[in-house]
Amino acid sequence: MIRFGPDRPRRRPNLTPMIDVVFLLLVFFMLASRFGTDRALPVATAGTGGSYSGPPRLVELAPAGLRLNGVTVTPDALVAGLERLTESGSDVIVLRARDGADLQALVAVMDRLSAAGFSRLVLVP
Repeated sequence: MIRFGPDRPRRRPNLTPMIDVVFLLLVFFMLASRFGTDRALPVATAGTGGSYSGPPRLVELAPAGLRLNGVTVTPDALVAGLERLTESGSDVIVLRARDGADLQALVAVMDRLSAAGFSRLVLVP
């Protein structure tokens, strides 16, 4: 039997690179996850029932601005105009986002109307 030298002890695998990768993945997913709770806006969609009475109350949001029943208004004048058209805060207000309207602007209008006491906002396509 031929011997080529003494047997070398087996090397144990180095786990440091694997631990580094796991740590980096942990940090990535911690930073990429969302913290806190999401905020939900209660919105009824068209066709979910209920009745509509009174004058028209159509709020259109377009890239160019806001319109109340076809008349361009500022966000401050929108609340005042809707208060003239409603009897109470539970009257239905129809919201329509036109082509190219910004979602954040729609949410801002809904927040403004909710803060003014309007509770029945209906979003139509």
